[in-house]
Amino acid sequence: MNIRDIYLNYVQYGNKEGKDIVLLHGWGQNIEMMDPIGRRLQDDFRITIIDFPGFGKSSEPKEAYTIFDYYELLDEFLNKLNIKNPILIGHSFGGRVAMIYAGLKKTTRLILFGAPFRRSNKKADMKLKLLRLMKKVPVIKHLEGFAKKRMGSRDYRNATPIMRQTLVNVVNDDLSEYLPKIKASTILIWGSNDTEVPVDEAKIIESNIRDCGLIIYEGCTHYAYLERIDQTVNILNEFLKDVK
Repeated sequence: MNIRDIYLNYVQYGNKEGKDIVLLHGWGQNIEMMDPIGRRLQDDFRITIIDFPGFGKSSEPKEAYTIFDYYELLDEFLNKLNIKNPILIGHSFGGRVAMIYAGLKKTTRLILFGAPFRRSNKKADMKLKLLRLMKKVPVIKHLEGFAKKRMGSRDYRNATPIMRQTLVNVVNDDLSEYLPKIKASTILIWGSNDTEVPVDEAKIIESNIRDCGLIIYEGCTHYAYLERIDQTVNILNEFLKDVK
């Protein structure tokens, strides 16, 4: 699909009669990182997963994007597919885009995995941590090759001037004002050992969204949703049982 002179790659599968679930990946990732969740929910829901511009098989933006550009593109994308009032599931950067969308548009449910609402002062080598995680967790072990390719010593997409400036843009915006505007029931799934977006940040998000619950996975990292994927899917099925 082409939007704003950008080729936007996406996949769609599952129950055509089911409610729409839209999955949004984190920075430097692609469809593959959200697909394990989609595959486990496809019997009851129609699943849509996109590659954000600059990642996966989608083309790069022509100029540096802001987080709001990504939101506007997502909105246009969903309108083209006639997806209304979706269930949004976002990890990390994808969760930031989902926060804006849910704050401005009708959303059935919002699920956030390790999603920052503001810039974190803590730094971590998440590339190395993800590769180590992939060796330990069977359900995502098949993604190890992808991670090595995308997160090696040189990620050519992120190395371009446009994507470097885009990264600066998207991490600097504080989304605090959108949290109280979110009307959809929301759950947050976090790892207690998330050094990229610490649990304290999740607690602030929880306190600022009117209908929100926080679930903490002890001993898990920024990729907690994958580290305990069976538990994650059980939680999602329970959370979404009244909208199937």
